[in-house]
Amino acid sequence: MDFELSDEQAMFRTVLQDFVRDHIVPVAHDWEQRGRYPTEIVDAMKSMGLFGLTVPERYGGMGADMVSLALVFEELSRGWMGVAGILGSHSLSCWMINRYGTEAQKARQLHELATGTRRTCIALTEPDTGSDLQGIRTRAWRDGDAYVIRGAKFWITNARHADPMPVLVKTDPSAIPEHRGMSILLVDAPADGLAIGRDIGKLGYKGPESCEVVFDDVRVPADALLGGVEGRGLQQALSALEIGRINVAARAVGIAQAAYDAACRYSKERHAVDRHGDASHSQPIAHLQAIQLKLADMATNVQAARLLTWWAASQLDTGVRADLETSMAKLFASEVALSSALEPMRVHGGAGYSTELDVERLYRDAPLMAIGEGTSDILRLLIARRLLESAA
Repeated sequence: MDFELSDEQAMFRTVLQDFVRDHIVPVAHDWEQRGRYPTEIVDAMKSMGLFGLTVPERYGGMGADMVSLALVFEELSRGWMGVAGILGSHSLSCWMINRYGTEAQKARQLHELATGTRRTCIALTEPDTGSDLQGIRTRAWRDGDAYVIRGAKFWITNARHADPMPVLVKTDPSAIPEHRGMSILLVDAPADGLAIGRDIGKLGYKGPESCEVVFDDVRVPADALLGGVEGRGLQQALSALEIGRINVAARAVGIAQAAYDAACRYSKERHAVDRHGDASHSQPIAHLQAIQLKLADMATNVQAARLLTWWAASQLDTGVRADLETSMAKLFASEVALSSALEPMRVHGGAGYSTELDVERLYRDAPLMAIGEGTSDILRLLIARRLLESAA
């Protein structure tokens, strides 16, 4: 059993760390506070080929393995999780188009998506539905040589930049079971009747936009049906979400690592006087056992989350069903991100509550990790069902 990165993966990780240090860390605090879109960072990621992360080499992409994908999202999130979100939705959609698209769809879409000349997203969630995608209301019906889409989506990252926008719809609302009536349509932008609504205000996850999207009888050609066969949309979306859980798990590890780094760094810089108030005998708070216990727990949990994420990613690389492993990784890593984001605030004291330091941003970003790509409770149910299946 090998828990080490390959030489190629280790070199790739170093390149990512250098990029984050030089291009993201110096601007993340200011741009996040101002709600500024990270255009220059996006352009730099294009030049690095990161938009082709899940696109095969024959279409001009990187064709990266899943462990390398996890490395990308961990390292980006150590610098600014919002930036990772821009690449996350794009990479998930590219993977889905490559996995399920027709040869014509792949040839038409993937070359420009690999370079970032065009970007994409995935439009699944809706205002009135939560974790149960079978409850969506967005409809699409065949009208001659086209489909007509009517409905709305919510919380869509990259919506303003998506071309195409894969949209989960119901093509047969009367189908039993419901998933047999669900399909994905690739909507090119701009399109008549397609409206990108307001940007939704968020606690954290600043940088990328998260929008509501309205489809008012949007017409798309019949060959926009992903894979060319109706009734496979939910299967396609759920398979993509396995990749998405590695993405989110790795982002959670990045947040947790950044939180640990901040706590460790501050504990060495911050001095406390001795119990008698003698300033001449002050020492770094890192020497205090109470602080050391926090650092030990944080470091242990971060490494456990990282290895669990790499393990799940490596399972995906074998091509076997890995919904159990990816769910475990995402569940554990997201909970570690939540706990790890709080501990640095305790270590920093009042300074951690200030918007002048990055600690409060990590605290705001962490909760999304326990929501996106399946809430923690939904993942617990999925894990339990898979365990019971295997024990039968």
